[in-house]
Amino acid sequence: MWRLLILPVLLGYASKADAAEDVVKVFVLAGQSNMQGQGVVDLDHPEYYNGGKGTLIWSMEKGKTKAKMRHLKDASGNWRVRDDVWVRYQTPNELKVGKLGIGFAVYPGKHHMGPELQIGHLLGDHFDEPVLLIKTCWGGKSLYKDFRPPGAGGETGAFYLKMVEDVQHVLAHAGDEIPSLKGAKLELAGLVWFQGWNDMFDESARTEYAANLVHLIHDFRNKFEVPELPVVIGETGNMGADAGQNMLAIRVAQAKAAEDTRPKGSAAFVSTTDFARPKELSPNVGHGHHWFGNAESYFLIGDAMGNTMLRMLTSPDAK
Repeated sequence: MWRLLILPVLLGYASKADAAEDVVKVFVLAGQSNMQGQGVVDLDHPEYYNGGKGTLIWSMEKGKTKAKMRHLKDASGNWRVRDDVWVRYQTPNELKVGKLGIGFAVYPGKHHMGPELQIGHLLGDHFDEPVLLIKTCWGGKSLYKDFRPPGAGGETGAFYLKMVEDVQHVLAHAGDEIPSLKGAKLELAGLVWFQGWNDMFDESARTEYAANLVHLIHDFRNKFEVPELPVVIGETGNMGADAGQNMLAIRVAQAKAAEDTRPKGSAAFVSTTDFARPKELSPNVGHGHHWFGNAESYFLIGDAMGNTMLRMLTSPDAK
């Protein structure tokens, strides 16, 4: 059984967690721009968004896996908003906090989504307790430098420190930002890591990637005193099988990090290459680094990550 960190938020409590003894399951979603959320929901300008091909609306009508997405809308055809899952994401420009639905991406408004959408739905369906997702991610950041953990040696990365600070802040102040969670007990239950693009372009970064990620997991767990915190590592699977040697090296390193993390089985690697969609059927045809903005890709990435996390929580020996 996983050892978990439980922190009280000494305020009040409401909603699904009213039953006094309940806790809120907290999951940290960390990484760079693809964790920020680049999936296009509804923008369909013929020049800038390829006429809407590959948006979430288009994917729910024409995508290969459209049947899996039906729960994203309610019976009236509106985007579903959950009352048992919250998201907290400090973007570079604004604080986005509230009940899980469309729009918890890096851009203003509700025209984009990321892996958090389906991760949140899966976790919310599974747990009787409320769920809180903390998104802590920044575009264009490397593990080698920006997220460099203390255990890797050298200068600790500014964005590793920011990630830790984000989580510390939310664990201490969730009730201030989300009134429904006043007085809640917060249980740090998992970490999802989705990052790797920027490390492709430096030989040292590629060589050290697996070891640096193992250090990050170890250091993060130690910081929050959760030595066996389940960790899901998402593959840098952009463009699917059409990947160059640098990307392939990062993919191998990500899988190795999961294998090398101890205790064995406490981290899992999630392959994402099968979720790539052609640029011709995507809204951002020039953005291969962002999965061409294809919403089905981001939905499936979140689906795979969320299901893997659930397997780890329910069967700790499973990978």
